Amino acid sequence: MTVFDDLVGQRTAVAQLGRAVTGADDLVSGGPGTGMTHAWLFTGPPGSGREEAARAFAAALQCPDGGCGHCDSCHQTLSGTHPDVLYVRPSGLSFGVAATRDLVLRAGSKPSGGRFRIVLFEDADRATEAASNALLKAVEEPSPRTVWLLCTPTPEDLLVTIRSRCRLVTLTSPGTAELVTALTERDGIDRSTAEQAARASVGRIDRARQLATDPDARGRREEVLSIPARLDGLGACVTAASRLYEIAEQEAKALTGALDEKERDELKAAFGEGSQGKGVAKAIRGASGALKELEERQKRRATRIKRDSYDRALLDLAAFYRDVLTLQLGAQVELSTAERSGDLQRLARSGSPESTLRRIDAIMACRERIAANVHPQIAMEAMTSALLTG
Repeated sequence: MTVFDDLVGQRTAVAQLGRAVTGADDLVSGGPGTGMTHAWLFTGPPGSGREEAARAFAAALQCPDGGCGHCDSCHQTLSGTHPDVLYVRPSGLSFGVAATRDLVLRAGSKPSGGRFRIVLFEDADRATEAASNALLKAVEEPSPRTVWLLCTPTPEDLLVTIRSRCRLVTLTSPGTAELVTALTERDGIDRSTAEQAARASVGRIDRARQLATDPDARGRREEVLSIPARLDGLGACVTAASRLYEIAEQEAKALTGALDEKERDELKAAFGEGSQGKGVAKAIRGASGALKELEERQKRRATRIKRDSYDRALLDLAAFYRDVLTLQLGAQVELSTAERSGDLQRLARSGSPESTLRRIDAIMACRERIAANVHPQIAMEAMTSALLTG
C-alpha cells in the first residue's frame, strides 16, 4: 500500500510523482535530486483528483519511505495535521494579497521536523491578480526545502510567469470501469449502485461517491434531469428555473450545514465550553471573537459552495443534452443519463443536432453569467427559455 493507491485512473501522473519522490530522497541525502523541483502545478477537470494527488505527493515527500501510507508522517499529511505542510483552500470566491503575503512568509521558514516545508494551495486560480504577483515572487526565489504544490483546473488559470516555473502534473477523468472498481473495492458499495453512480458522475470520483451513498443527492439529480421534458411554455420555463435554483440551494445547504455545526462545536470545545474550573468562564467569553471570525469564514465558504452547487446542477443538465446529441449523431458511446432514455429519445427525434448544440451553448452561457455575478435564478430563466426555443 502507498499514498498513491487511492488516485483513481492516474497511472501516468503517479509514475511521474514517483520519480520525483525518488529525486527528493536523493536531494535530502545531499545529491542533485534529479526529477525533483520546488514548484508543481496539478491540473485536471473537476473531480479528477488534483487536490488528492497533491496531498498524496506531499505525504510521499515527507515520508522517509516514499509514501508508505501507514507511518505517522503519512497519516498527519493526509489528515491535514502535519506541522510542516501548509494547507490552503480559499474559503470564498477569491484569495487576497494580504493572505498570500502571510502565506509566503510562513512558507519561508525551515521545516520544524519534516523533510520539506510544503505549501498545498488548492484552487490557486482563485488568487487575485495582486495575490498572484505576490505568489510569483515566492515561486521565483524559493527558500531551501520549500515546495509549492498549486492546484488549478487548467494551466491557463495561473499567470504564465508562475506556471512557467512549475512542473506540470496533468490529471485526467477516470473511466467508468475504474470508478466502479474504486466504489466497490474501497467504499464497499454494491456493483449495481456503483455502476449507476459512475456513469452519472461523468468521470468525477467525488460526485460518484456522493451519488452512490446519498439518496437525497440522487433525488436532486433526477429532478434536474426531468426539467427538459417539462419545458412546454414560457411559464414552465420560469417555474423550471425557480426549481433548479431551489435544488442547487438545497444541495449547498446540505453540504454546509454539517460542516458549520462541526466547526462551531470544535471551536467551543477548544475554548472550554462544558468544562469547569478556574478561568473557564473567562476563556468562554474570549471565544466570542473567534466565533465571529469563524462565522465570517463560513459565510464566504457558503458562497463558494453555492456557486459550485449551481454549476453541478447545470453540468448535469448539459450531460443530458450531450446524450441527446449522442443519439442524434448515432455515436456509440456510453450515456451518462441513460435512466432518462424515454426523454432522450423523444428530444432526439423532435430536434436536430444543431438545436441541441444551441441548448448546450445556452447552459454554458448560464454558467458564465453566474460566474460573472448575474443572479443565478435570472441567469437560469434566460437559459430555460433558450432550451425551450432551441
